[in-house]
Amino acid sequence: MKKLIRLILVFLLGFIPLIANAQDSISKSDSNQQNRKTLYKAIAFESVYYAGAMLVLQNSWYKDRRVVPFHFYNDNKGYLQVDKFGHAFVAYVESYVGYHCLLNAGVSKTNALIYGGSLGLILQTPIEIMDGIHDGWGFSWGDMAANAIGSGLFVGQELLFNEQVVKYKFSYWESNYSHKANGYLGKTTMDRLLKDYNGHTYWFSMPVNRLIFNKHIPSWLNIAVGYGANGMYGEYGNISGYNGAEIPVTTRYRQYLLSLDIDWTKIKTRSKFLKVILQGMTFIKLPFPTLEYNSKGNFKPYWLYF
Repeated sequence: MKKLIRLILVFLLGFIPLIANAQDSISKSDSNQQNRKTLYKAIAFESVYYAGAMLVLQNSWYKDRRVVPFHFYNDNKGYLQVDKFGHAFVAYVESYVGYHCLLNAGVSKTNALIYGGSLGLILQTPIEIMDGIHDGWGFSWGDMAANAIGSGLFVGQELLFNEQVVKYKFSYWESNYSHKANGYLGKTTMDRLLKDYNGHTYWFSMPVNRLIFNKHIPSWLNIAVGYGANGMYGEYGNISGYNGAEIPVTTRYRQYLLSLDIDWTKIKTRSKFLKVILQGMTFIKLPFPTLEYNSKGNFKPYWLYF
């Protein structure tokens, strides 16, 4: 269920820029009072949302876990580090959203970067502490490092480039492994989204014209490098059976991917509705032709990779 909370944060927070985007119409002539009202609304929304998420986490993930003295847990090798890419991604999204919410509410860029840009690390830390005091889990320095990297990726780019040149994105496609796992990787589509790390891919997307310095190339056309893993029926090693049924023997391997992409925020439109839709897709990598190289030493092309 910790994965559930993490993905709730991703998909719900991913739509907060839609709210922030609605504030783009605030002009410099608007009063400070209006900006403060917008800021207070953003803070209230974030506070209520986060409190609710923590309550769900307490009543689900930790419900049957005994409280124990604070301890540590090293899960750095789990799921071939796909989980760590997920931590960094969520922290990046939260920092991105926090920064833009504050900026569009009238907060200065410096303060928005300090308080909003650090939001990913701030929001994820209490979850790691909760892990540290419950039996069966523990405080993970690897998770904390991934959280810090995610927020740092956002803040660092704002400081260096005054924009997000490289955007962190996510894609998912239900893997064939999930149908052979007898429920171990989830019994429903939503359950598999949360448990089937084989279907997760994390991408770093960058404008092509920034790489080859050609202004004739559309600013929205990106190239993306991605990371994923396959063949995983367990966190550290594959299990052979689950609920009385055998699970096929597989080889765990890493995937390194190269693909085309679109930066939705760079597509110009006068339609406010369409602009809202495009902003909401900021963190989603859509299918494109892709080339894979994996740790088994194989190259594999895809007409479309999800």
